Amino acid sequence: MTTRSDEATATAGALEDKFSNRKHYIAEWDAEDVEAWEAGGKDIAKRNLVWSVIAEHVGFSVWSIWSVMILFMPTDVYGIDPAGKFFLVAVPTLVGSILRIPYTVATARFGGRNWTVFSALVLFIPLVLTLVLMLNPGASYTTFLLVAALAGVGGGNFASSMTNINAFYPQRLKGWALGLNAGGGNIGVPLIQLIGLLVIATVGNTEPWIVCSIYLVFVGIAAIGAALFMDNLGNQKADLRAMGKALKFRDSWVISFLYIGTFGSFIGYSFAFGQVMQINFLAGGDTPAQAALHAAQIAFIGPLLGSIARPIGGKLADRVGGGKITLYTFSAMALAAAVVVGASTLDDRAAGPATTGTLAILVLGFIALFILSGVGNGSVYKIIPSIFEAKAQGMDELSKVEKASWSRSMSGALIGFAGAIGGLGGVGINLVLRASYLSPAKSATMAFWVFFGFYLACIVVTYVVFLRRPAARDVTETEESVLV
Repeated sequence: MTTRSDEATATAGALEDKFSNRKHYIAEWDAEDVEAWEAGGKDIAKRNLVWSVIAEHVGFSVWSIWSVMILFMPTDVYGIDPAGKFFLVAVPTLVGSILRIPYTVATARFGGRNWTVFSALVLFIPLVLTLVLMLNPGASYTTFLLVAALAGVGGGNFASSMTNINAFYPQRLKGWALGLNAGGGNIGVPLIQLIGLLVIATVGNTEPWIVCSIYLVFVGIAAIGAALFMDNLGNQKADLRAMGKALKFRDSWVISFLYIGTFGSFIGYSFAFGQVMQINFLAGGDTPAQAALHAAQIAFIGPLLGSIARPIGGKLADRVGGGKITLYTFSAMALAAAVVVGASTLDDRAAGPATTGTLAILVLGFIALFILSGVGNGSVYKIIPSIFEAKAQGMDELSKVEKASWSRSMSGALIGFAGAIGGLGGVGINLVLRASYLSPAKSATMAFWVFFGFYLACIVVTYVVFLRRPAARDVTETEESVLV
């Protein structure tokens, strides 16, 4: 007599057989089947998660490669001023953000394994072109913009990777799996900046091709690993219609706005921080080589701490409530931005170069913004499933299973859209900084005031939409409890 346990073992075994035969295709995947999961399904999911993290990690690194390349680009050699450099790093941010929408549905259309391999191989193009371009500093600014735009393909990897892993893991483990996947990807930003630091520290700021060469190897490893160890799921679902339905809800747009303030801050500051520091060190009397080294020594710290803080924000939101943690986070970000404004204003008023004290305050303010943006990333994403879970409970015409399915579908669609809109915040940060340095004051103070004002707006929106009492808005008790 065949028991249910035997059937679960056979199911898991069948999945492993498909992998061992190198078909890499699983026609029916049910992560919620606990027995099949324990019998071998979790090992398959873990294998796919590992290589998804690696591929997404490399994608984030390539996406942010120009935040490193500008440290190798003295103005007197490449002919690009600070304002031009801010625009240069804004371009891949824009392209990567836009690509997140089609990348969200690509894994269902082409298969998670197939798309991960393809999206990794595509990274060779911007890497090779960047390597060649950096060896030819006489190229036009338009050429630099076009090559930088191609690096944006790395930004789309986040959406496809998150969608793919979301399909592999059961609801009870999604938070951990998606948090690990997102955090592992985000760390790709400080890692490439750290590699840039090591190159500058050892051979100077004249050999940017070394950074590109190292990542050509990393991309090859990611593509080969994904091809050998990942799988396609036959029953994976994702479509733009679900995204359209999710956007009919006001809260979806509010979440997207708030994500501009959290993830947009993280990616925008990640791309701009090194350049801001380099400008300050040049103003302090450093040579271009010294300024590049000193900026590189600091630039990677913020993105690293921000990446580590992301899962912390999610855990805090689980305990305290997504709305409350998001409100506290934006309040602290406004305070940190005020500190940065103060330090920058003192520098503007000083007769000579920036003092060590004000520069230290500026750095500490930025580091605080990085950490808080990571915390906010986790807390804002915590609100997304809470919103749709609460709304589903009010749909009496649906069964319990249908409510859960609807909630997951809407949440997944909004995660992709919010990620795309949030990335546009990074574009805004670099464009505002560019405009600030083009102003008569030729400093970043005006930009910092804009950031401070935006965080104040986020505080108001978070409170009004997610923390007012039910009497002030039409919500159920369930919705209030899961948000606050």
